[in-house]
Amino acid sequence: MAPTALRARRRRSALRTAAFLSPWLTGFAVFFVYPLLSTAYFSLTRYDGFRPPAFNGAANWSYVFTDYPLFWPALRNTLWLVVVMVSCRVVFGLGIGLLVTKVKTGTGLFRTLFYLPYLAPPVAATLAFVFLLNPGTGPVNTLLDGAGLPAPGWFTDAGWSKPALTALALWGVGDLMVIFMAALLDVPKEQYEAAALDGAGAWARFRHISLPNISPIILFAVVTGVIQAMQYYTQPLVAGKAAAGVIGGSGQQFEPGYPDKSTLTLPQLVYNLGFQRFDYGAACVVALVLFALSMGFTALLMRRRGGLTGAGE
Repeated sequence: MAPTALRARRRRSALRTAAFLSPWLTGFAVFFVYPLLSTAYFSLTRYDGFRPPAFNGAANWSYVFTDYPLFWPALRNTLWLVVVMVSCRVVFGLGIGLLVTKVKTGTGLFRTLFYLPYLAPPVAATLAFVFLLNPGTGPVNTLLDGAGLPAPGWFTDAGWSKPALTALALWGVGDLMVIFMAALLDVPKEQYEAAALDGAGAWARFRHISLPNISPIILFAVVTGVIQAMQYYTQPLVAGKAAAGVIGGSGQQFEPGYPDKSTLTLPQLVYNLGFQRFDYGAACVVALVLFALSMGFTALLMRRRGGLTGAGE
């Protein structure tokens, strides 16, 4: 084939491919690239949503990192939730999935009971947990007092608020339970039978058979869990308000983070700066920090995915 004809054929193929990709490319440009570039631009301006944005260089970045007192506590809390809450959810969800797959009778009932909490609305679930863990009148502390055990302050104690949020997240672990259960049931039974004939115990079978087979699902659960933790907004805000006795209403201002900034997260700062203080430039800085952290964690996990795959080798 002549070089001219070959180039023409490749050009037609590229145009045909671009035509098929055009709906996705259009959506990607409109709903991702443009908002990202706009956020980067507004982070370099003084903008309150009413007057035209005025370029002010890195002033917003300097303010957020050096002068805004809520940024570093929110960053520490968000990273704590990413590391601790996501890890606990993955381990707990995998454990529940293993348990349900081993049940011989009443499997459907157990699946339903473990999955139902995930369907509870976040606000209602959080309010219920604040009631249950109320340090003065909650049934959990009443039982702990009756057993002679120390009763924490939970959502009213800065040292226990994040563990209380983690307990709330574990209560709604039904989504991960279903995913892990499906992955475990998909592991070939012949591998378990061969391992049993070789004298492998339960832990050896899990480590060398189950874990390598479900490692892509574990990676998926960790990556999506990190992204969800980076967007963690409703539960800590509602828990802080309820524990502080604040009844939200229109026009009522509430500084998030009760108690002592322990439930403050970066998404709350984005809302606080942008829609309560009308400082859109600083809010865009926090949003870009969230984006960079999410991309960094995801890239790190995807790069180290071989560690899970090789667990059984």
